Amino acid sequence: MTIISGSCHCGATKFEVLEEITGVTACTCSTCSKRGALWSYHSPDKFRLLTPREDLATYRWQSRTVAFHFCATCGCSTFGETPDWSTGEADFDNPRIAVNARVLDDFDLAAMPVTVIDGKNLW
Repeated sequence: MTIISGSCHCGATKFEVLEEITGVTACTCSTCSKRGALWSYHSPDKFRLLTPREDLATYRWQSRTVAFHFCATCGCSTFGETPDWSTGEADFDNPRIAVNARVLDDFDLAAMPVTVIDGKNLW
């Protein structure tokens, strides 16, 4: 099984992705672009949070359907919880974990294809 570790800058927030990552997404919405995040999306069973949830900080923007989690100590954006948006509508029956690939450890982000989503005009 593939296990990719991730953590914030100070190491207080740690997690694992339990599958290979084959590409990332750059969303142009104001939240994602200001965070500078590149997201990989996973089903909840392919994500393992190693940090107690109470140690995370969470931000919900606009429709409040997406929870952006970040380290409460150093502020690094780490992952989010979202419905699947692949059809253009929120599919709450298919939750996804969005992992900020910029905080993955020992991961070659430069080798990943990047798909741009026009979140600035979609949401």
